[in-house]
Amino acid sequence: MIEAWNVLIPAFFVSFFFTAIYRNYAISRDVLDLPNERSSHSIPTPRGGGISFVVVFLGGLPFVLSPDQGVFLTALMASVPVALIGFIDDQVHVSARWRLWAHFAAASWVLYWLGGFPPLGFFGKSFDLGWFGNLLAVFYLVWLLNLYNFMDGIDGIAGIEAITVCFGGALVYALAEPMGTGWVVPVMLLAAVAGFLFWNFPRARIFMGDAGSGFLGLMMGVFSIHAAAAAPEIFWCWVILLGVFVVDATLTLFRRIWRGEKFYEAHRSHAYQYAARKYGAHWRVSLAVAVINLFWLLPFALLVAVGWVDGVVGVLLSYLPLTWLAFRYNAGAAESVNVLP
Repeated sequence: MIEAWNVLIPAFFVSFFFTAIYRNYAISRDVLDLPNERSSHSIPTPRGGGISFVVVFLGGLPFVLSPDQGVFLTALMASVPVALIGFIDDQVHVSARWRLWAHFAAASWVLYWLGGFPPLGFFGKSFDLGWFGNLLAVFYLVWLLNLYNFMDGIDGIAGIEAITVCFGGALVYALAEPMGTGWVVPVMLLAAVAGFLFWNFPRARIFMGDAGSGFLGLMMGVFSIHAAAAAPEIFWCWVILLGVFVVDATLTLFRRIWRGEKFYEAHRSHAYQYAARKYGAHWRVSLAVAVINLFWLLPFALLVAVGWVDGVVGVLLSYLPLTWLAFRYNAGAAESVNVLP
């Protein structure tokens, strides 16, 4: 393990240049996301740029992880097939069935190498859910992976979510004594995504694509489960930090299923998509997500990390206003519905 900052700073610049190189490649090969009635963009835009920060992050990990974190590194390698099948899907369409099989295989790999889902804290008591907990954890990982993909629909939102959540996770680790130098890994991801974000915000010149969004969703899940083994309350910190994406995507999914719609088809009925259309600019909504993450969700996560608030209570309190906000912006409503003024 070398000095962390000697890797983190170059990670930003390498990701920046890798994204530029891939963007030129995508344009030359017509790997473009073409606008349609379900799109939130109006001009053809290269896609699949998330592969740049995937390569940089995974390539830098061996330099910042200590030898005793080898199991964690092995678990993180589950992201490789997820990123690979996403990258292939960005180039040529891959059946949703095969993608889902890869997602469940990756989630199972993670659980195996992390030793299963650790006991969780509920209202001051620890509960080991056994095999049922492992089953829930697999679905939890697959849902995070896919919801991140669902939420990657306007300029910068997925990258800003990753940067602010990883920043919050690093602060939580700094306060939680058992986590030690665990902050290095989320900050490594933050640095790699920041290099890509330059090209994706405020006017996207390249899209992240499935290669990047699915990878980020899985990483957040891996971080939360790995942290829970050392300090159970930290699991809830990650769940809190991911609140904007979790609430919007979950509520949208349930409401579309309730109406009998094909939930797996592309649509523009997430709250953030309604908000982007209402305000006429992607950047306003993406920056609003950053503000919510840093000034609403992060304080709750820190209170849980230091033991001042129970983890479950922290999730409930932090999610209530988010749920109201999602309803206000018609998350999951039929797309003919107008957004409230």
